[in-house]
Amino acid sequence: MQDNLQNNFFHQIVSLLQEARLQVVKAVNHTMVYTYFNIGKMIVEEEQNGKERAEYGKQLLKGLSQRLTEEFGKGFSVVNLENMRKFYNSYSIYETMSSISVLDQIPQSLTGVSENEKSQPLTGDFFKLTWTHYTLLMRIDDVNERNFYEIESAKNNWSLRELKRQYDSALYTRLVLSRDKVEVKKLSEKGLIIEKPKDIIKDPYILEFLGLPEKHSYSESNLEEEIISKLEHFLLELGNGFTFVARQKRITFDDKHFRIDLFFYNRILKCFVLIDLKIGELKHQDLGQMQMYVNYYDREMRLEDENKTIGIVLCQNKSEAVVKYTLPENNEQIFASKYKTVLPSKEVLEQLIKEN
Repeated sequence: MQDNLQNNFFHQIVSLLQEARLQVVKAVNHTMVYTYFNIGKMIVEEEQNGKERAEYGKQLLKGLSQRLTEEFGKGFSVVNLENMRKFYNSYSIYETMSSISVLDQIPQSLTGVSENEKSQPLTGDFFKLTWTHYTLLMRIDDVNERNFYEIESAKNNWSLRELKRQYDSALYTRLVLSRDKVEVKKLSEKGLIIEKPKDIIKDPYILEFLGLPEKHSYSESNLEEEIISKLEHFLLELGNGFTFVARQKRITFDDKHFRIDLFFYNRILKCFVLIDLKIGELKHQDLGQMQMYVNYYDREMRLEDENKTIGIVLCQNKSEAVVKYTLPENNEQIFASKYKTVLPSKEVLEQLIKEN
């Protein structure tokens, strides 16, 4: 009994220390980002003062790199200093998203920013990520697109690897091309807000993490097996709020058995999400079958405080006419989306989405 109490006490201390370390790392990252932002600001202002000399900027960075490396060691190469300058140039033009200056949280000795400068707000909650996140984000020229990935990274705690994957799979582009101008503006201001079933749907879904070549011959069961083995990646591609419930979920009526390939629940929309996998061209029977599954869960399984069930048929190819004339005009529950097992170029992906 005493050993158990001591073990519990030990684990509580360990947990406290781990949390403290995490907070220290966050604080260091936070301070580093603002420090680099202000170094970039100082470089830009100094270059502007010496702009009449054509080579002044190059010589400034070269000399600064040498002196800072001698003083502080690695991390101040000319390339890194150029990134700091680019960081300031990229983010100093943002519209303010908060009336409270985030620089108030950092001592003047670390930022080099005066009290008068602090009164001018920066981009609110923007600087929540690590420097490595920002080195990727500032390569994105479109400010709205960059805003979106930054907001989603902070909101979903994406690692740099996850951010890169979402960017490489053109998540923003896939969402933008299925939305009107008002909704697109919301993406850049608030990230992805899930309010209705259509908000969780992508077309196409990018499943390059499965490692299945595009022309490779595989069955629906093979595809399902690969998805289950990479479930964490699949949940990331599905988006916010999804929890996995079951595979090959059986439903039975009139002594007949039917199986739903993948069964999820979305905590944000508070509804079941049923997914069927189809190899090849989508058929109207596939949509009819999904309609039956959705009807069953709505009428037999859904609780009073839950929203209507969503059904998604993932297919390699589809005819928009088949989808249009199979589903009712006011359909908000059944969706057909293509999937790709290789990562297409952004240009190819844009063309693919425009064709949908």
